[in-house]
Amino acid sequence: MVLSATRRTPLSDQVIAQLRAQITSGEWPVGSRIPTEAALVEQLGVARNTVREAVRALAHNGLLDIRQGSGTYVLATSELAGVMHRRFADADQDQVAELRSMLESAAAGLAAARRTDRDLALMGTALARREAAWSSGDPEDFVQADATFHQAVVAAAHNDVISAIYADLGEVLRAHLRHDVGPELIPEKYLGHDGIIEAIRDHDPQRASFEAGRAIGGCGTTEV
Repeated sequence: MVLSATRRTPLSDQVIAQLRAQITSGEWPVGSRIPTEAALVEQLGVARNTVREAVRALAHNGLLDIRQGSGTYVLATSELAGVMHRRFADADQDQVAELRSMLESAAAGLAAARRTDRDLALMGTALARREAAWSSGDPEDFVQADATFHQAVVAAAHNDVISAIYADLGEVLRAHLRHDVGPELIPEKYLGHDGIIEAIRDHDPQRASFEAGRAIGGCGTTEV
């Protein structure tokens, strides 16, 4: 077998790999703003152009969103999630709601059958954060907190395939919630999620599925 000469990985590829690792590991959560270009240059010890090239590459792949005058934000945790976001950016919101209902109702039912005490603790923490975000009056904080709660429910289903699909659709689902929430949180539209956790805690799959589906189909602002 003839061996080919080894090639050094281009510096820009190394920076891309490091930034991607920060995203996929959750160090930079979806929706968060990454460090400034100047900060990344200092942290990584590379030229500004190298950082700029890496950020643009990850934005092209759908992981980052460059917003002029605001910064660069994490849009998705994988290239596939970025593709899904672009593919369904203009999807009919009623159809996205139907998809969410299918996924989250099924996951809640499985969670009721399979949840652990640790799952309950994580869901409880996420629910408290959701309620605090609502009280803060910040729509985007609420969207992120609500998404975190539902991710905890999906994780409690202990189905890796459902979890992976849900994660890849994450920004599509958050965009749907933003559409329903609107520019401000309206008190009359608040819908609590205590019923979902109670049904899961009680090992009641049918009620858990019902509560999860009701949360999506009803009041727009807190529906997720």
